[in-house]
Amino acid sequence: MHTIATNDLTTQDIQALDSAHFIHPFTDHGDLATRGARVITKAEGIYIWDSEGEKLLDAMSGLWCVNVGYGRKELADAAYQQMMTLPFYNSFFQTTNVPAVKLAAKLASLAPHGGDRSFEHVFYSSSGSESNDSNVRMVRRYWDLLGQPQRKVIISRHNAYHGSTMAGASLGGMSGMHAQGDLPIPNITHIGQPYFFENGKPGESADDFGIRAAGWLEEKILELGADKVAAFIAEPIQGAGGVIIPPPTYWPEIQRIVDKYGILLISDEVICAFGRLGHWFAYENLATNLIW
Repeated sequence: MHTIATNDLTTQDIQALDSAHFIHPFTDHGDLATRGARVITKAEGIYIWDSEGEKLLDAMSGLWCVNVGYGRKELADAAYQQMMTLPFYNSFFQTTNVPAVKLAAKLASLAPHGGDRSFEHVFYSSSGSESNDSNVRMVRRYWDLLGQPQRKVIISRHNAYHGSTMAGASLGGMSGMHAQGDLPIPNITHIGQPYFFENGKPGESADDFGIRAAGWLEEKILELGADKVAAFIAEPIQGAGGVIIPPPTYWPEIQRIVDKYGILLISDEVICAFGRLGHWFAYENLATNLIW
């Protein structure tokens, strides 16, 4: 017996329409058509329900993004009020709006501050992939404006995940994604991942490995020429790569290296920020190790 999923359609009806019309990311669609997609119909707190009435713990928080759980009435009410007042307006053509400005100011107040590592400005995007595509353009434009247009290369890590668009997938280090799209695009290269259990040498301590793994960045910079390197991008913890946590010595050494060569550091915190690691932003304590 199939329960009613929605709009008087059975689970099988929804699965058939899904197979006929809906393209899923990172999916073998032949296998999906054979098995049928699981139809999620509602959610509350940390739980979701499917069309067969199964209650499931959503341990992945949607796609790492439902930080405060499902069914939060205060969020729904705020969204409703804003939709009725001003559901959308663009920020092109010298225009702005109150919620965008207030949120930007709030985010700036929560971001790390101190010396040349203060964050005062916000650029909105709709996804991690879009954010990292924007990062590529911003980084290269930054060096253009400083009179160093030759600084175009962005270094990333093998097995990293930075999105699924052309630039995002290029920044990422997933070989399967690269093979499907003639990637990476030019001026993006990769170094090894700081995975002690895979790459540590016999008898090597985790701390020593962290220093050695960070050294791969300096080796790559010297190989390419520091005057050609624009930025290093990395996740504080590699999520899709297997929740890889670098040893405590890794990030302070990375910070020392990028400072030494004057290279920008992009901390990809799509799945690490907003309290997920105990702080508003993982970057707050990357270099001093308080989060590890």
